[in-house]
Amino acid sequence: MSPSALSSALLAVAAITLVRAQPDPADPTPLVDKHYAYPSGIPYQVDYNTAAIRGPQVGYNICNSTTENQSSMCQTSFVNHIDGQLLPLGPPQPNSTIGDTEGQEVAWCTKPGHGTRLIPAGALQGVQLIKTPNYIQIAGFIDQTQINIAANDYGGELDPHGADLRGNPLGGLMYSNAFPSNGGNNDSYQQVTDWTNFMGGNGFCLKICDPAGQNQQALCQNIYDRLGCAYNAPNNAQKGVFEVCDGDDMSPVGVYTTGGATSTYFQPPESLGPITTVPYTATPAPSSNCVTYSSTSLYTGQPTPSGATASSGASGAKSTASSTNSGASPAKTGGAATMGVSLGAGLVGVVFAMAFLS
Repeated sequence: MSPSALSSALLAVAAITLVRAQPDPADPTPLVDKHYAYPSGIPYQVDYNTAAIRGPQVGYNICNSTTENQSSMCQTSFVNHIDGQLLPLGPPQPNSTIGDTEGQEVAWCTKPGHGTRLIPAGALQGVQLIKTPNYIQIAGFIDQTQINIAANDYGGELDPHGADLRGNPLGGLMYSNAFPSNGGNNDSYQQVTDWTNFMGGNGFCLKICDPAGQNQQALCQNIYDRLGCAYNAPNNAQKGVFEVCDGDDMSPVGVYTTGGATSTYFQPPESLGPITTVPYTATPAPSSNCVTYSSTSLYTGQPTPSGATASSGASGAKSTASSTNSGASPAKTGGAATMGVSLGAGLVGVVFAMAFLS
């Protein structure tokens, strides 16, 4: 196939991908267009229309001390810092797959204070948080069974879009106080409308784009759900290491340069079968000023479950090399290296089975 024919084919795939997302007639306002000031503007439920095709939201968005327990159905998430509030999303019931429960996921948090379920101490086995000019990216290793994900599930993508634009989870909200525009003020959490979260394969990645930043939709793109963390959030997370780094913005997902020419790749629809090749390899953007933390600092303030063990880590915060090149490839161990596929999205590809940290 000639380059021009290939380009045309990719554009056709892009059009197919975009056509798939259609608002539900019963709830036509996309979730990304629903804005709620924290805390007084948040409704009990963002999505409550019983006539909607997927039904109403299963949980709620007003979360506080009365909802903070391991049965919480809170679907309002908060992200600020590795030793503050750090969380992925997970199913409400044990031994679930992301593909079967993507519309129902609930918020899990390392520390109490927001009315969510608590991630058991030791469940996170290595985390890298990167703060860039326009987004915050968190990636790492996790014992996913401790947040109700089946042990053998390679997972899928969660984001504020979905085929009906109502989000996965339905009505799920995301907030942060970690961007420069609010100066870390706990009373001025900003709603994040562009974000993506991959869960599964004992690994995870979460990227939230600054609502006051630039290029939000491209940097937190949601149309590459079959490519996993390897392409959506390339990183250098390592098992047993908990670190926060400054970093550069990555290139938007799908955008790559070959021979001086910039091109855009679009993933093919599932109907064409497994993805067996991608024309470029994603690499982590450069990072620097990394600071490591002890694993126990992530869980301060919550009781340690009986039998839980925390991963080893540095004692307290300390500075590492002042200039770390995240384009390097550190040693990779454990399950996070397997999370490059999205089985919940119907991919049974082998090519990306070891691509999470590539």
